[in-house]
Amino acid sequence: VQLQASGGGLVQAGDSLKPSCAASGRTVSSYAMGWARQAPGKERELVAAISWRGGWTYYPDSVKGRFTISRDNGKNTVYLQMNSLKPEDTAVYYCGTGRVPLIRPGLNTHDYEYWGRGTQVTVSS
Repeated sequence: VQLQASGGGLVQAGDSLKPSCAASGRTVSSYAMGWARQAPGKERELVAAISWRGGWTYYPDSVKGRFTISRDNGKNTVYLQMNSLKPEDTAVYYCGTGRVPLIRPGLNTHDYEYWGRGTQVTVSS
């Protein structure tokens, strides 16, 4: 499976962005999906996860209330609505698929694979 994230950009603090991630080569409708980010010199951090049907989501405290993950299984695509962006949100954002189908999403980046190419998000103060 190949994952391609897009929709990042350069915005000001307080603005919004909605990157998307399209999967190809295999349907991901039976897998949890996750978004993670990695800033220079830092470890990759999981910022959102969604169950395969979309009924369960997870966010760490750093983004809770500001980020919303969603998916369209018909389009094999997952989205990340990011509101009230802060300079500390600056990073490359990646999406990944769960390793095992039909199970609850994991809460760690190690629970996901096929991260693919990310999209840069830069938030200026």
